[in-house]
Amino acid sequence: FTAKQDDLASPSHRLEHFLHRPVAYLILPIFALANTGVTVGGDFVATMLHDVNALGVMAGLVLGKPIGISLFCFAAIMLGVCSLPEDVKWSHVLGAGMLGGIGFTMSIFITNLAFVGNLPEVNASKMAILMASLLAGALGFVWLRFFASKSTSS
Repeated sequence: FTAKQDDLASPSHRLEHFLHRPVAYLILPIFALANTGVTVGGDFVATMLHDVNALGVMAGLVLGKPIGISLFCFAAIMLGVCSLPEDVKWSHVLGAGMLGGIGFTMSIFITNLAFVGNLPEVNASKMAILMASLLAGALGFVWLRFFASKSTSS
């Protein structure tokens, strides 16, 4: 489907493009945070750092996801199931794996199922998921921006 030239000048098209950034960068994050049901107290960092489960959640998202995604890509390529596209390097695969740690929707869903009735554990896990997602996103962005340029060798 290609837009006709007069579609690009339509009020709905202009409104869509005008609202894209505020919705993507403000409304959706607020909506996501509100739907997690997390209670943020003044001591949330200390509470989270002393909770073994929360540390495990963070390690799984920040370390486990990139390692797992990268190793499975490597295995698929070595087994001949697929190959890296010409412009994609291993540094890109690792960066994509880092961004895989952002997946907080399913993690929060599993947390709610795993710790039914244990509100402090649920809250600590949810905070760990949100912090790990933020850290994974930042690390993935920095990695891809600075270490996975087109001039990087594989």
